[in-house]
Amino acid sequence: MLKAVKFGGSSLADAVHFEKAAAIVNADPARRYVVVSAPGKRHPADIKVTDLLYRCYDAAAAGGDFSEPFAALERRFGYIMEDLHLDLDLSADFIQIRQRLEADPQREYAASRGEYLCARIMSAYLGYPFLDAADCVFFQADGSLDTQRTYTVLTARLRLLPQAVIPGFYGSLPNGAIHTFSRGGSDVTGAIVARAAGANVYENWTDVSGMLMTDPHLVDDP
Repeated sequence: MLKAVKFGGSSLADAVHFEKAAAIVNADPARRYVVVSAPGKRHPADIKVTDLLYRCYDAAAAGGDFSEPFAALERRFGYIMEDLHLDLDLSADFIQIRQRLEADPQREYAASRGEYLCARIMSAYLGYPFLDAADCVFFQADGSLDTQRTYTVLTARLRLLPQAVIPGFYGSLPNGAIHTFSRGGSDVTGAIVARAAGANVYENWTDVSGMLMTDPHLVDDP
């Protein structure tokens, strides 16, 4: 039995949710390939990490100062690592992201960094190798998924890795630029990984227990 699992942003909003996700993975040795979204809201007034990144991009593209949302981004991931007691240094990644935003702001690159950073943390926390989606999920020049190249490369990479954590939501274009699926596209990445790995089951986890008729945040006892 082989399982690919995907955790959404609400399931990775903070360190407590990371711990729950890791416990789910560790509870079943068949759960070997883990796809993650960017951290979502911790409370109703919070802002999703991806939206913080869009704020950084919007300011950078307009030639403005994005220090405030970028600092919030660093704090958000810093809190997660601190609360997990994780010895992981992401300073080089943050420097690279800031430099890219300053020199050549690209909206899809900016948006993808939430998944990238989240996967780096989950990889370190689980002790699984990190596999960058940019190296194994490919799009054609028109933005459509290059299924043949993706499955050829991703299948070969996964065969060399007994476990792996893969960021969802993005891949790369023929010129190497980052390209994203539509919002919520980490679900698609999870399905791609499941197929490439030859998984028997693809589990898509969220922060709500059970299978419900509608959103329990909107409807009581659905």
